[in-house]
This record gives sequence, structure tokens and C-alpha cells, in this order.
Amino acid sequence: MATDRTTTRRIPGEAGTWVFILGDLVLFAAMFATFLVYRAEDLPTYIAGHEAMSQASGALMTLALLASSLAAALATTRLRAGAVRPARRLLLAAAGLGALFCVLKGFEYQAKVAAGHGPSASDFWTFYFGLTGLHLAHVILGIAALCAVAHELRDRERPSPRQLAGVESVTTFWHMVDAVWIVLLALLYLAR
Repeated sequence: MATDRTTTRRIPGEAGTWVFILGDLVLFAAMFATFLVYRAEDLPTYIAGHEAMSQASGALMTLALLASSLAAALATTRLRAGAVRPARRLLLAAAGLGALFCVLKGFEYQAKVAAGHGPSASDFWTFYFGLTGLHLAHVILGIAALCAVAHELRDRERPSPRQLAGVESVTTFWHMVDAVWIVLLALLYLAR
């Protein structure tokens, strides 16, 4: 016997968030394309820059962001099921892992500058600091947003539709930040 189940599908979060994410993706895509054009015009400079990058450092930062994205995704799932406390803890864990990424990036910046690879050392380093700096600003914004939505859930037994949409919007943005990092990892750390 067949049952008639109708499910309504919807895009998670709020429409404005998707416009913001699309705009960010266009901005990063343009910057990635510009990086690749400059790289093609001066390959030896970029190869030297790539060789100075630590793949272990890149991998560690990637693990922090991937674990953070997983925590954010689990938070959304828990919140949809009405489990506010676990969702709140997972949002804070995602923010904490994002903060770990920031600390690791800070150490990396410090090591690069100490090694003479400052933003004006070459085109590669200008792009490195520009791209990763813009990404880091997005990480910091994401951490603040994760903490804000977690704070809104404090002392709640059930999320309101507005709170659920807010968490969905923030975690969707957080996943975009993670995806941009994966491209940066490939362009800056893995390319040879």
C-alpha cells in the first residue's frame, strides 16, 4: 500500500544570505582568476612561493575548518529536530574550531613575514596575504555570527522559525567560507 507523503522542500536560511554568498563567491572567483593569470605570466615566482608553503600547515588549518563545518552541519540537524542544547554546543564548537584556524593562520603569517615573505616580497606573496586575509576576515565574521546565533538559543526549549532560519543562514555562510578555503588550499599550498 502506497502512502501519499508530500514534503515541502525549501532552501535553508534566508534569501538575503544567498545573495550575499553569491556575491562573495563572484568576488573570490574573480580574485582566483586574476591569481591564475598572474601565475601564468610569471611561473618561476609563483613556483618559488608555492615551495615556501607548508602543506602540513595547510592540512592542519583545513582539518580545523572541515571539523568546524561538520559541527555546524550537525548543529543545524539537531536544531531542526528540536534539540536546542546540543545544537548550541555544536555551534560554539564550530566557532571554537574557527578560532583555532585563526590562531594557526596567525602563526603562519608570523612565520612567513619572519622568513622575508611579506606582502610586498613578490606578486605571489601579495596574492597570498590578500586572498588569505580576505578569507580570514570572513572566518572572523563567521565566528561572530556562529556565537550570535548560539547566544540567541540560550534558555530556549524550542527554536522559533526565525531562529532556525538564522542558524541555517549562518551555517550556510560558514560552509561557503570552508569551500573558499579548499580552493585557496589548492591554489596556494598544493599547486606546484
